Amino acid sequence: MLKENDKIVFFGDSITELGRQPNGYVTLIQDTLARRHPGVRIIGAGISGNKVTDLLQRLERDVLTSKPTIVFVYIGINDVWHSILPGHSGTTKDRYESGLTELVSSIRTAGARVILCTASVIGERWDGKNPLDVQLEEYAAISRRVAREAGIELCDLRKAFIDYLTTHNPGKRESGILTQDGVHLNDEGNRLVAHEMLKMLQ
Repeated sequence: MLKENDKIVFFGDSITELGRQPNGYVTLIQDTLARRHPGVRIIGAGISGNKVTDLLQRLERDVLTSKPTIVFVYIGINDVWHSILPGHSGTTKDRYESGLTELVSSIRTAGARVILCTASVIGERWDGKNPLDVQLEEYAAISRRVAREAGIELCDLRKAFIDYLTTHNPGKRESGILTQDGVHLNDEGNRLVAHEMLKMLQ
């Protein structure tokens, strides 16, 4: 249960950075909690292009110095997506797993509750036909394993997105249902993420 002095940090990439906009998921969560728990403080700590290695580098500065009580770690899209983008590089599975494990350990050592999120989608086809679906599923499985082995909570956004798209994307469109471009959330996608994360806080 939330306490009135809780401080919640949302730690991630451009999805979280954009989540601070008026209809973004961070703002939606903040608005909801302001009515129920007015003493709770919300911090958005997303930076575009970040991968798990970037989060490790700025963990102290952007998260731990705030002395949070709850930290959502929502990362993984760029670790996969950048593997095919010109001029970029992805993150190997071993490095992704060790990076997540180190993040979780450091946040817990600082005394905060960690909620680890799986990466959502790179393309909105729900039948496994997006180009990076196989790799994205492997990285989601890593996140699930890290959470299980660390004994922390998992917010399985990958599963939530696929479940939603199976019902709401009968035409198997590549974008436009939960995202603007197959990755970055539209209003409905932000509402879904906010809904799933709020469930973790209740």
